[in-house]
Amino acid sequence: MRILIIEDDPLLGDGLRSGLCSLGFAPDWVQEASLAWPALCSEDYAAAVLDIGLPGEDGISLLQRLRQQQRTLPVLILTARDGKSDKLAGFKAGADDYVIKPVDMEELAARLHALIRRAQGQMHKCLIAGEIELDPQAHRVRVSGMPVNLTGREFALLEKLMSNLGRVLSKSQLEATLYGWGEGAESNTVEVHIHHLRRKLGSSRIVTLRGIGYMMET
Repeated sequence: MRILIIEDDPLLGDGLRSGLCSLGFAPDWVQEASLAWPALCSEDYAAAVLDIGLPGEDGISLLQRLRQQQRTLPVLILTARDGKSDKLAGFKAGADDYVIKPVDMEELAARLHALIRRAQGQMHKCLIAGEIELDPQAHRVRVSGMPVNLTGREFALLEKLMSNLGRVLSKSQLEATLYGWGEGAESNTVEVHIHHLRRKLGSSRIVTLRGIGYMMET
């Protein structure tokens, strides 16, 4: 899932990007509102992680501008400001969640998944394709009731395919799910992940349409 991280601290921003990437997200990262706004207007993000204390325009102002345009993108404020007035200002501006730094990366990922499911009207919906069951909230996959261990990107790729049963997804669409800006995917990366998924789930689960893309049948 593509998400946008808006954080001016270079060490924290890079750590958030790396950590969320390892947990199956495809994060883009910018360090100020002037770069975040065009990204929010041009990219299809599932959620955003927003710091308040940004250089130039602050995070609250950016969030207010987003909501004034009736944009419903889930936004999680991640900040060191823990005062009651700061939290109230964040929620009043339109934040969906408010988290105090530092945060455990798995907790942050779980909160993002919850916000995204809520925005999609899926409070706790498992995805099912034949014997395969994928639980987005628990980040768990079972085949015929038996657990299967997947890497973060394998899980993200399978979730994308299972969310589009019967629909062909191109290689570029799948790459956009797996990688953010600056993460140059090698030419055969999607094929490698598909190969690993077939080995773990069964060779006939994912169909290849040569020159078009990949699909999981209903």
